[in-house]
Amino acid sequence: MTSQQTIGFIGFGAMASRMADNLKKAGYGAIAYTPSGKGGDGSTSFLPTAADVASKADIVLVCVPDDDSLAAAMYGPKGTLAGMKADQLLLNTSSVSPEAADALFNAAQDRHIAVIDCPVSGSTPEAEAGNLVVLAGGDDAILARAKPIFDAIGKTTIHAGPAGSGARLKLVINGIMGAGLAAVAETIAYGLAAGLNRSMLFDALDEVAVISPHHKRKIRAAKSGDFSPQFPTRLMQKDMRLLLDAAARLAVPVPTLAATTQQLSLTRRAAEDADYSALIGVMEKIVANDA
Repeated sequence: MTSQQTIGFIGFGAMASRMADNLKKAGYGAIAYTPSGKGGDGSTSFLPTAADVASKADIVLVCVPDDDSLAAAMYGPKGTLAGMKADQLLLNTSSVSPEAADALFNAAQDRHIAVIDCPVSGSTPEAEAGNLVVLAGGDDAILARAKPIFDAIGKTTIHAGPAGSGARLKLVINGIMGAGLAAVAETIAYGLAAGLNRSMLFDALDEVAVISPHHKRKIRAAKSGDFSPQFPTRLMQKDMRLLLDAAARLAVPVPTLAATTQQLSLTRRAAEDADYSALIGVMEKIVANDA
């Protein structure tokens, strides 16, 4: 058990709320702020501003969807940093650009606030089970302070390197995830167009070693037409866009990732809030219309 420290959540969506459940089981209290001002589950109090949450929490955990949301929640007189004290711990679990992560680190340093960029690998099932992989960038001593929180929400913490490294590693991982799904979707479309039995095809892909457990889970869901959001298309497409920009800044050629981003842009137009595996359904519909 902990000494009843309070975690202040900035953002309380599908991932953060599940993290909060596991932290409460570990003995932490939780308060939260959301831009909508809505929320409250009986055991989590919602406060009117991010600064209010930061001023009343022992540790602040940020989980927002993109760079713009991070900036809105962190800066300004009602922002998180305005409410924090020197040496307070700020954990940024958001999947944002390396530039946004670096900017937050520098702004926090100016206020003597201890910050770690620590996006997580895993979707809502892993968040619910406390089996996330935490991708942490920051100083060893600060990571040691955060270890009890990371242990409560995840199965493994990877120290990716200095500040900003967690954000960069997250883009690597999500790029592989997105490109892998695009390959699955395109090859399923070929198999269906070529006349393979649909049930046989989906079941066969669940058996072979070349497909990751994550993508097998997506294939099983797609077989039944279930694209309920574990990782919404709009967020995956955003991460691919961030990766393309980050690679271009370093003159790294990523044509496969560029093509994948276009596929996910198409899927976002068709099913923004569905799981990103809806790309499988989009491709299936294309070949079905040719039948």
